Amino acid sequence: MAGGQAQGTTDALADLKGQTSGLIALWAIGLGLIAYALWRVIAAWMDLECRGTDAGGLFARAGLLVTGAIHAGLGVSVLTTALRGGGGEGGGTQSLTAQVMALPYGPLIVGAIGLGTIGAGGYYVYKGHAETYKDHIRVTPTTRSLDPAMKAGCVAQGVVIAAIGALILYAALTADPGEAGGVGEALHMIRSQPFGRLLLGAIGLGLIGFAIENLVEALYRVVPAHSGEDVMTFARRAGLKAEGKLAEATA
Repeated sequence: MAGGQAQGTTDALADLKGQTSGLIALWAIGLGLIAYALWRVIAAWMDLECRGTDAGGLFARAGLLVTGAIHAGLGVSVLTTALRGGGGEGGGTQSLTAQVMALPYGPLIVGAIGLGTIGAGGYYVYKGHAETYKDHIRVTPTTRSLDPAMKAGCVAQGVVIAAIGALILYAALTADPGEAGGVGEALHMIRSQPFGRLLLGAIGLGLIGFAIENLVEALYRVVPAHSGEDVMTFARRAGLKAEGKLAEATA
């Protein structure tokens, strides 16, 4: 069955408002995004992840602030939808890209944003491949059993983010804000590739895995600045195994 144009995130949220309990779901999503943004800001300000104050540490903490700002903006957008209704396709990535495009050196700025977004997608792919997402997650039977889903989730999230970055970069190269797009457009682009249906199905399952990864982090993530030596994380377990101090032979 041929697929139509992918629905944008703004339209999907507006549709959700019209469903049973949809308004409650919108408020939960919006407040959750803002709470996550506050956590990123607090973690950066208090250095809860022990990044340090050298150049690399300050850069990583700045990244926390940037992602916090992005999620705060998303949260405000969702809450606005809950209060007023959807903004249609005029809102979202295309509208924001058009505004930036109108600035002096706008296409260069948009191009830099596109490259940065592609880089962020690559980071998520690396995060899944190298399993760095496990560095501060407590080892439990639950987290160990859900590990494959978390790994796949990070990779899938990276692919979608990189696709959004590619759309933004293409908009900069063509000086056409209409070529930019959000999640819906990125998924539509993936769907149009050879074996697109299979790719889209795999990414859909992967994104469910990313949701699981975020849930696991909410429940089992430790705060490095305040975790004791008795807390067994995946990273600490791996270190003990490498030093031969762990009795178990397998992870």
